[in-house]
Formats: sequence, C-alpha cells, structure tokens
Amino acid sequence: MNVWNGVGRLTRDPETRQTNNGMTICRFTLAIDRPKRKDSNDRESDFISCVAFGKTGEVIARYVSKGNKFGVTGRIQTGKYTDKNNVTHFTTDVVVNDFTFIEPRGNSGQQNSNQQGYNNGQGQRNNDYVAPSQDFDVPF
Repeated sequence: MNVWNGVGRLTRDPETRQTNNGMTICRFTLAIDRPKRKDSNDRESDFISCVAFGKTGEVIARYVSKGNKFGVTGRIQTGKYTDKNNVTHFTTDVVVNDFTFIEPRGNSGQQNSNQQGYNNGQGQRNNDYVAPSQDFDVPF
C-alpha cells in the first residue's frame, strides 16, 4: 500500500502551470519538523516535494500560501529524467489525493468558509476542523 500523510508549513507559495491539454499542475514543498532528539536542542526539518493535479491543484494554489500549515494525504511517486547535459536526475514526490487546511491564510482570526478540507476522490468539500489563524514566525 502506498499512502503518505503529513502536516507541515509551505516553504513558498505554490507554483502552477498548465499542460498542453489545459490540466493544472501545482507544485509546493512542505517543511515538516522531525522529532526533537533528546541530546540536542536543534530542530531539524524534512522538505517534502508535493504535486497536485487538476482541480486539487487549482484549489491549493488559490487558498494556500507560504507559511500556512497544511495537511496532505497522497502517494509517493519516484521518477527520473535526463537533462540537456546528459545527467540523470532522480525525483521523489508526494502526489496529493486529499488535503486539509489547518491554518487559514491571513491573520484576521476569522475562519473563511472557503478554507475547509477537500477530498479529491469525490471532489466535494467537507467540514474538517479549521484552526483559527495565529501570529507565528516562520524560519524560512
């Protein structure tokens, strides 16, 4: 079974592009804190590359921005390509199936009815919990 779940903060605004047939591709990176080691006060993070297609990507690009806390469910997909210098590169991405807005965009302290969970499998919004926004410092 290939299922991945993670909650983190976006390192920058999502990037979108359109394929030749008009499908949206949205790429973003989640910074996810590793558990703190007992012998160190240093925080370490993993940076997870994610990609969402179609309506899922459009919704993410519209409502999520750098620093927002965001939950993702998807699958791990690996690939490889050769660049123009004939160098082979290997890739690992999470292909997003479902997502949840955990911290709304902006700092108004009010929930936005558009910022709720989204289920790609059914294409319907659900009523997942949305935490009120807080002031926070993002280290990136």
